[in-house]
Amino acid sequence: MPSPSESSLENGLKVLKQGNFQRAIAILQAVATQEGNSNTGLQAQVGLVVAYARSGNIPQAISLCRSLTQSSNSQVNEWANSTLKQLAPGEVGKQGSEEAREQSKTNIPEYSPPLPAVRDKVKSLPIYWRRAGRAKSWQPLQKLNLVPLRLLIAGSFIALFWVLRELVVFVMRFINDILVRLPYLEPIQLLYANPTLFLLLVLLILMGSSPWLLDQLFVRFYDQRELRKEILNSYSPEAVRVLQRYCQQRGWQFPKLSILPTAVPVALTYGNLSRTARVVVSQGLLEQLEEDEIAVVYAHQLGHIAHWDFVVMSLVVLVTIPVYGAYHQFAKWGDTTQGKIWRLALATMASLAYGVWCLLALTSLWLSQLRQYYCDRVAVDITGNPNGLVRALLKIAIGIASDIQKQEHTNWQLESLNILAPVSYQQSICLGSIAPHTTFESFLMWDYLNPYRWWFVVNKTHPMMGDRLQRLVTVARCWRLEPELEIESQQPIRVRRQTFLFQIASLLGIILGVAFGVLIWVFWQLAYALKFLNLKWIYDGWSFLIGCLLIGFSIGILLRMNSFFPDLKSATLQTNERLPELLANPTALPVDSTGVYLVGKLLGRRGTSNFLGQDFILQSNTGLVKLHYIPLLGEQTNPQDLLGRQITITGWLRRGSTPWVDIHTLQTQSGKTIHSPHPIWSTVLAVASEAWGAYLLLRG
Repeated sequence: MPSPSESSLENGLKVLKQGNFQRAIAILQAVATQEGNSNTGLQAQVGLVVAYARSGNIPQAISLCRSLTQSSNSQVNEWANSTLKQLAPGEVGKQGSEEAREQSKTNIPEYSPPLPAVRDKVKSLPIYWRRAGRAKSWQPLQKLNLVPLRLLIAGSFIALFWVLRELVVFVMRFINDILVRLPYLEPIQLLYANPTLFLLLVLLILMGSSPWLLDQLFVRFYDQRELRKEILNSYSPEAVRVLQRYCQQRGWQFPKLSILPTAVPVALTYGNLSRTARVVVSQGLLEQLEEDEIAVVYAHQLGHIAHWDFVVMSLVVLVTIPVYGAYHQFAKWGDTTQGKIWRLALATMASLAYGVWCLLALTSLWLSQLRQYYCDRVAVDITGNPNGLVRALLKIAIGIASDIQKQEHTNWQLESLNILAPVSYQQSICLGSIAPHTTFESFLMWDYLNPYRWWFVVNKTHPMMGDRLQRLVTVARCWRLEPELEIESQQPIRVRRQTFLFQIASLLGIILGVAFGVLIWVFWQLAYALKFLNLKWIYDGWSFLIGCLLIGFSIGILLRMNSFFPDLKSATLQTNERLPELLANPTALPVDSTGVYLVGKLLGRRGTSNFLGQDFILQSNTGLVKLHYIPLLGEQTNPQDLLGRQITITGWLRRGSTPWVDIHTLQTQSGKTIHSPHPIWSTVLAVASEAWGAYLLLRG
């Protein structure tokens, strides 16, 4: 028996964390007996469940966990129900197999009750935080190599310039082509000129004036206003100290502080020099984060200034905001226009503007990703608080998901500023909403353990949250701090190579198609040179290479069709309750299609702004999940007609860097069904690519 001095909840949890399960059981049993159903007693019982499971005593863990499901404490009750699903999915205790016992020992959710319990400032979500400490004194970490970041800064500027030039040239040629075809009109000779130097000069002028131009845009479209230092001091005195100290050390002027009056937690930095830098946060961020977390977010923003990545990012935002504004305005006009033809025309214009906005934002994706890692390092170097940054990033994700649920659609301001934000709204949809139903550690395993995860962030604006937090946890351990999350540094898990090859089948088809085209070209050239076969006059161009590429792409789509869209059988469809467990599988790939039957409220933008179906989200009782919908030709009902209503969907759940569901059917409570024929459209795409490729190949 433990001595009275040892019989404390703090000591029991400490011993449990060290892995001495039998000793932890003895201590926690004494605390649970003495404290009963008080807060301390309940936390001791929760610790006992973990200790029993980790020591292999699964039946005892299940028994105690069942009793906790009857607790009047809602947080303990919810944790116990979630844990019981992991411990006894098929009555593990009754089976008694070694395999089942080992699986339960591994899958049990982590639970480290804070002492005393600290409730998150995001009031609507019952999430408790460990509140792991910060370093009192610390050695600066090894400096990162800035060369990759510098190259991406230059590369992003070049990419933005090139995309803009191609768009301008396309528009100029398009206008002249129309004028040539119209009677009595002549093409404009100026539009035949090379716009390269002019466009480069314009970009340089915009970069030089970006702080003041963005000031005007943010004031007009986002209601930005000045944030006085004393106001910030009332929320976080540490943030003011961090800003003052770091700016003095670097010889900078104190940056201009601004605030956005929105409940979404957002932070961003723009400008072109350290003395013209503006650091902007939202009202939601100040209200939803604790003092030290606000300070570490400001330190993170200082990293953008220190590394100069904010210069190019400011230019990108300055170019993209007007385009996004055009999309927003066309959508408004489309919603207020009565005639169907005009409404369709405005919807097309809005969709075109949205596509151009996405294309321009695409030029800075990799810079947007990499700069977050570098600024995370600056933030912890300045504050010595990696755990605070972990909590801040997770709370921002939770706040974004909470706002989406409250507004019942994605905030347009949030989307338009996404590339500047510390956390992506796409990754927040599921992560921030599923938090009360599973542990962060379980959900984030995919982000740092799946060996093929890097393939799925190529087109994302932000790095994977799990990988990012795992690096911060490593810093905490380096400074001998208890980490906020139990994320272990370990080798990636094994995933079947065949599964991954099916995932990238269309890409492999393109590569093999191009290789085959090159071989054909070599053969034709040799045959012509040797006067064996005279087909050079047919295949003297390179269009046949595009034909081979299209045929390879088509074959790749068809090869993965069955695994990507398997039959949905009602007996095997997974429901809402299984969603957290399915998303916690670190071996899953999008091609591992899981049939689901989910019930919840349909969220999304209304009207013309959602003409492309870019903002459909299902709000289930276990979290938010992104929906992909493709219309069926002749379908009379649009999902937009069901926004805000309770629906049931069947489809294929896919686990990537951002989880989503490809909809198969969408059904209302009255029985009305909308179909989304993903397999049919995939087949149409494959056949069309095959036919076009064959035509190019045969035509020469």
